[in-house]
Amino acid sequence: MAEIKQILDERLAEAGDTLSLSGHVDQEGYSLGEHEFSLPEGMDYDLVLTNVGEGILATGMVRAHVVGTCDRCLDPAEFDVDGEVDEYYLFKDPGTLPEGDDEDEVDYSLVLPDHSIDLGEAINSALLMETPYVVLCREDCAGLCPVCGTNLNHENCGHAALLEASRMESNPFSVLKGLDLS
Repeated sequence: MAEIKQILDERLAEAGDTLSLSGHVDQEGYSLGEHEFSLPEGMDYDLVLTNVGEGILATGMVRAHVVGTCDRCLDPAEFDVDGEVDEYYLFKDPGTLPEGDDEDEVDYSLVLPDHSIDLGEAINSALLMETPYVVLCREDCAGLCPVCGTNLNHENCGHAALLEASRMESNPFSVLKGLDLS
């Protein structure tokens, strides 16, 4: 995870002040569960920081071209991610939550002691939230043959037809296929 530290200076001193930020992060990749992804072009972000009185609200977008592995055929899978950044940085810790508030619903970070914020986690979270859980090289990926392991996107090994025929034979309802209801 890349650290993107932003010093809070006089441009964000008063409530209502805003600051636009754009940048590029040369992050090589990231993980999501069992998946490993690379970012051959890094990632770009466009953010607006707003002083909202009790803290800084960071909103904006992160964009990246992602390369992973297809879950069906194991070929490379490429896709673009456009994630929405929305993070709240409080100037001071609010302490205990009011009665009835669920701590899991409260989502904020704190402004660091050197009067800066680290936008890296918010940017990475936006990227992760928009990364598909099931990664496919294409929507109609045929996957691998369960018998011989051939990539069915590249060639037909013939096992798929045999498997379908044996499935139909073992299906107890297959006898109804020849039933004439007219």
